[in-house]
Amino acid sequence: MPEWFLYFVALPVALLVVASAVYGLYWASKRGQLQDLEEGAKVIFDDEEPIGRATDQTLNQPKSVRPRNP
Repeated sequence: MPEWFLYFVALPVALLVVASAVYGLYWASKRGQLQDLEEGAKVIFDDEEPIGRATDQTLNQPKSVRPRNP
């Protein structure tokens, strides 16, 4: 790989990715998204699926049996 590729393409792209991640964390912090992480994790549950008890249909199905090799 030519050396110019590292300096003119890969390095600016890497810096852009790092800057985007830092800005994303800054944005989330300023808007209070990182204040109460446990409460945010509970939002996906409703009254029909209590926390800690799985009620998904796919989890209640028996494990499939592997087919035998001929």
